[in-house]
Amino acid sequence: MTNALSKMIETREWILTDGATGTNLFNMGLTSGDAPEMWNEEHPDRIKNLYKLAVDAGSDLFLTNSFGGNASRLKLHNAEKRARELSRIAAELGREVADAAGRPVVVAGSVGPTGEIFAPMGPMTHELAVEIFHEQAEGLKEGGADVLWVETISAPEEYKAAAEAFRLADMPWCGTMSFDTAGRTMMGVTSAQMVEMVEGLPNPPLAFGANCGVGAADLLRTVLGFTAAGVERPVIAKGNAGIPKYVDGHIHYDGTPELMAEYACLARDAGAKIIGGCCGTMAEHLAAMHEALSTRPKGARPTLETIAERMGGFSSANDGTGEGEDPESTRTRGRRRRK
Repeated sequence: MTNALSKMIETREWILTDGATGTNLFNMGLTSGDAPEMWNEEHPDRIKNLYKLAVDAGSDLFLTNSFGGNASRLKLHNAEKRARELSRIAAELGREVADAAGRPVVVAGSVGPTGEIFAPMGPMTHELAVEIFHEQAEGLKEGGADVLWVETISAPEEYKAAAEAFRLADMPWCGTMSFDTAGRTMMGVTSAQMVEMVEGLPNPPLAFGANCGVGAADLLRTVLGFTAAGVERPVIAKGNAGIPKYVDGHIHYDGTPELMAEYACLARDAGAKIIGGCCGTMAEHLAAMHEALSTRPKGARPTLETIAERMGGFSSANDGTGEGEDPESTRTRGRRRRK
């Protein structure tokens, strides 16, 4: 276990994370339906290049190629017995890249959802989820990850199971949820409810926040919801690079590097300390974000109106918390998305 991220949090005004994993790997030849985690063994050079793209663009932290590396997800590829091994390799490759960076770079062991609905509505139990997450956590720990990082979670039960598993692995951790519709996760959690849950955990994360979702503007509104609760725990913001569009048989995100640079500074001004991108975020986006965070002075806490004007508006009229104004005009006035 290392305290690399804790040190960074204590000494830095902001920390830049990485961008997309899937988008970059598809550009390297990954085929839809394939398990990216298999590439840790089959194409280690490409995975190291994925990590290096983020580091070279200025990222202080990158996530390992292990998002779908738990037994529940790998079962779809008849590889459920390889969860610990593939996660270990993902972290080992990351350790190589980070140690060669010439500056402090944190290796975060990515842990995604199990893909199952929790009881009583579905087959997943708390005990089984803890077992699944613990197995993957041990692999990431063995591979040299500095911190564990659960992401794109919708259900509070799954977040809590990951927290318990990481305690068993004796590893520091961070955790984000994905807020998809009207400021709520797929299972109905709001930003305010997430803060309450995180602060009530026996072993809370080093940092918490949001990733993915429906767009950078909505994610920034969620960040405002986190910071409005007055929590002192560092907040994470990892928004998508614009909106996905189907072009020539492939999914493309319309967010420009300039738009993501704007988003990064707004996230910082809204109170996020750990800032990065998610789907569609490429090295050129990260480089622009790093440049903007490094050169633009910190501004006042942005209003919803400011976010809408600069980022292209929100996908819904409110964020689910019932707090603060979010008039219809805020949604529509910012529709002129920057190209």
